[in-house]
Amino acid sequence: MSGKIAITNAKIVTEQEVIDGGTIVLNGGIIESISASLYAGGDAETVDAQGGWVLPGFVDVHVHGGYGADWMDATKESIDTITRFHAGHGTTSIVATTLTGPKDHLSQVLDVVGDYRSKDMPYAQVVGVHLEGPFINLKWKGAQNPAYIVPPQKAWLEEWTAKHPGLILQLSLAPETEGALELISWLRANGINAAAAHTDATYDQVIAAADAGLNQAVHTYNAMTGLHHRNPGTVGAVLTDDRIRAEIIADGHHVHPACIRLLTKTKTEDNLLMITDAMSAAGLEDGEYDLGGLAVIVSGGVATLKEGNSLAGSTLTMIGALQYVVGKVGVTVPQASRYMSGNPARQLGLFDRTGSLAPGKQADVLIVGPELQLQRIWVKGKEQETFGR
Repeated sequence: MSGKIAITNAKIVTEQEVIDGGTIVLNGGIIESISASLYAGGDAETVDAQGGWVLPGFVDVHVHGGYGADWMDATKESIDTITRFHAGHGTTSIVATTLTGPKDHLSQVLDVVGDYRSKDMPYAQVVGVHLEGPFINLKWKGAQNPAYIVPPQKAWLEEWTAKHPGLILQLSLAPETEGALELISWLRANGINAAAAHTDATYDQVIAAADAGLNQAVHTYNAMTGLHHRNPGTVGAVLTDDRIRAEIIADGHHVHPACIRLLTKTKTEDNLLMITDAMSAAGLEDGEYDLGGLAVIVSGGVATLKEGNSLAGSTLTMIGALQYVVGKVGVTVPQASRYMSGNPARQLGLFDRTGSLAPGKQADVLIVGPELQLQRIWVKGKEQETFGR
């Protein structure tokens, strides 16, 4: 485990306050102490944050890949690539997010991710799996492969959870489809987040799903029925029902900044999660890529399907999302930290060990400069290579 490190002269963002000019000590992979004074000991490497922010590492609950790799590749090499790339942009905990695919392929991904998690993970920690699809609405398929869309199959989840207890943390589905309410109830009874995704649901159908246990909405505004003053749709339900935590892709392409601002005002402070929805092209040059068997064109950092021109995931990183919402939406750094670390950790049941800065928690720590440039990263006390400056 890494040695003792004292980060001084920092704006330390905790759940309760911002400690300006404080010191945080990392030791043995955990946070040993946080104080408002300079470090008095002489037994640690001292790092001067030079007045920059010290934040908890980001927790990304919805990310498909990066730097040329996708979770659907189902190989250790691809997982290493994804976790190393996103760790270098501030993500310290990551949820392997699948695409709509055949059952045997999804089973293979679960097997490989489960095996990967059983060993020491050198980069961002893979905390579980998010199954996005295949139980979605064909009308709102977006960049999901229509060949593999099927009605909800509870037997698949029973099989997968029996083989891999605790691995599946989230299932995203269309709540209006036949059998969805029964599956949602089963998911919540088994500790799995149930999220509305790629859905044609009405307002009333989403409320009924929330009654059954639906507790999240995938990439809010995108691939769902929109808001109308006489027909509130899925978006209206997400905006107004506090039982539903809302994801948002804050890249300036998927959602207008005014609509992100609306979400920050309608959702309570604990009910908004910022995600990347990053695909394999994240970190690479413009060009043609594959997403679940569909051709994707990336131009100017914007990913769209070659046929149909639908948005197809993003090339966003979490540090990029922080810079965008602070610079363009008007969110404060402590608010953004809650949206990108504390809230997703709570939603995943990980808040006892990560998602905020507190003594005894994992040393998942970022130094972010005054101009919001990412300077240094530690995952469980191990320093990572920084790409997202």
